[in-house]
Amino acid sequence: MLNLSGKVAWITGGGSGIGLAGALELAKAGAHVVISGRTASTNEQALSELNKSGSAEATLLDVSDKRAVVATVADIEKRHGRIDILVNSAGINISGAKRDFATMATEGWDEVVAVNLNGLFYCCHAVLPGMRRRKDGLIVNISSWFGRYANKLGGPAYNATKRAVIAISESINMEEFAHGIRATSILPGEVATPLLEKRPLPPSTEERARMAQPEDFGKAILFVATMPARTCVNELVIAPTWNRFYPGGLEAPK
Repeated sequence: MLNLSGKVAWITGGGSGIGLAGALELAKAGAHVVISGRTASTNEQALSELNKSGSAEATLLDVSDKRAVVATVADIEKRHGRIDILVNSAGINISGAKRDFATMATEGWDEVVAVNLNGLFYCCHAVLPGMRRRKDGLIVNISSWFGRYANKLGGPAYNATKRAVIAISESINMEEFAHGIRATSILPGEVATPLLEKRPLPPSTEERARMAQPEDFGKAILFVATMPARTCVNELVIAPTWNRFYPGGLEAPK
């Protein structure tokens, strides 16, 4: 069940965090993994780690550029013949404190929507024709706890785009199930990833140690990817046991 030999997986935002963790697990399971991201140095560092685990490559891509997305998919399919698994992990938020209605600029909204919503849609839209032809395919979309439970910490742009990710996944399932295509939304609670540095007040080392870790979500992605094709995992909500969004969660442990 854990053998993904012969499968080709594309992971956006695969240079760090949840994307890299998922890429590592899929590569270990035998898939050929293509990671993409906007920063060459991050991609190269991730690729050096991935090559220790299996077959992998990296490509520069800004998912908000729809023409570049189409070209990337065409290139992967030309060289490898298929994309069996797409993991949409690329995501951003507005840096610092100016992410609420009172302080955010419309440019900040546009940037978050361009990556978290438009970029994710472009990637889904580009891989679906090939999956339809093969009557098989899996799309894993990384949403957020804030996609289900909007929070002031996320801000309206992040909250809205991550909730939209859930709707996109369900739309894929409703429209494409007859073609053997499945989509999963994974909703992480707090995860100790580099995105935390963008917060107005980044969590402390001690707080991050109690959070879920990227490798936890790498295993979740592998779980979804190795389920039988007859089974669709529509949604996974995974949060730290010490959930700071619960009453009392912000108190220091005794």
